[in-house]
Amino acid sequence: MTDRVQEYDYPASVALSIADEDPLAYDAAARFLNAGPFDVVSLQHEFGIFGGPDGSHILRLVEHLRAPLVTTLHTILAAPSIMQRNVIDRIGRASSRVVVMAAKGARLLAGNYNVDPRKIDVIPHGIPDVKIVPSERMKERLGFAGRTVILTFGLLSPNKGIEVMIDAMPMILRSCPDALYIVLGATHPNLLRDNGEPYRDSLAARAKALGVADSILFINQFVERAELLDFIAMCDVYVTPYLSEMQLTSGTLAYSFGLGRPIVSTPYWHAAELLADGRGVLVPFGDYEATGRAVSGLLADPNRRNVISRRSYQEGRAMTWQRTAELYLDLFFDAVGRKVRATESRADLRLSAA
Repeated sequence: MTDRVQEYDYPASVALSIADEDPLAYDAAARFLNAGPFDVVSLQHEFGIFGGPDGSHILRLVEHLRAPLVTTLHTILAAPSIMQRNVIDRIGRASSRVVVMAAKGARLLAGNYNVDPRKIDVIPHGIPDVKIVPSERMKERLGFAGRTVILTFGLLSPNKGIEVMIDAMPMILRSCPDALYIVLGATHPNLLRDNGEPYRDSLAARAKALGVADSILFINQFVERAELLDFIAMCDVYVTPYLSEMQLTSGTLAYSFGLGRPIVSTPYWHAAELLADGRGVLVPFGDYEATGRAVSGLLADPNRRNVISRRSYQEGRAMTWQRTAELYLDLFFDAVGRKVRATESRADLRLSAA
């Protein structure tokens, strides 16, 4: 996809791009896929990716495909507008299989939309398969030796609830004076384009007013995956203080869970499911006192942190990219089964991702 404000230097493996607001570009993409040697099309759907009202331009592509379509829905709304429901219903009809990344998503999709429940599969958000390393070793490598590190990562925007953690820091510092809260990630490009940096500036001003500015580090940049994994590996507690429950998937949550980090989170849909039964600590939305108590409690109890760490790391092995890839490949084969010879090797299956 190429959005309306900038183009991208795609690698040679990208054979075609779609200008998001150009309806004819979706028609051309459908013709390209139909003419090519593709057995299955994998669609990663998020409303904001595609042009037209509620991303409806993508319907021009999916409803004209000849190859089977396997769609992964990254967002499923509990109370969609008429247009949003129509888009998802039509994508569902056009798809051989529909993938969601949490059981909550499957329930929402089956109950609130006209998508055949028999088409729905749950495949968790994938994570890298890496070994746990001692956080102190990674702190030394990254220059944070001697600090107790709390981390939040992701594109910065007001729905992330960073102000709640800032408000919790005075309580945390009373019991853990060497605590450092790192907010890692660039401002969301859409927010930056439309409004600039007032939200980030307001967070810095809030920290200064509370007297905790020296214990909060804002790293305003995008980091590559290897560097992100290093930051996650060094943190003592990972926090996702999001303000709304209506978030079905969080890649940062999945990564931190899979790397065995103790997590404090508000109970948005993905977190409520992933961290249930003691796999993490859930706190009410917008409650800085509960957040401060939860983080302080974990920092003061290394044995509890170790128990949570070992459990989340072990359970995360079912979410590795290797495992999710196998599950997707099973779906792709199921979608094209009637077209693929029984003796054909999986390695020979040609995949197209739109």
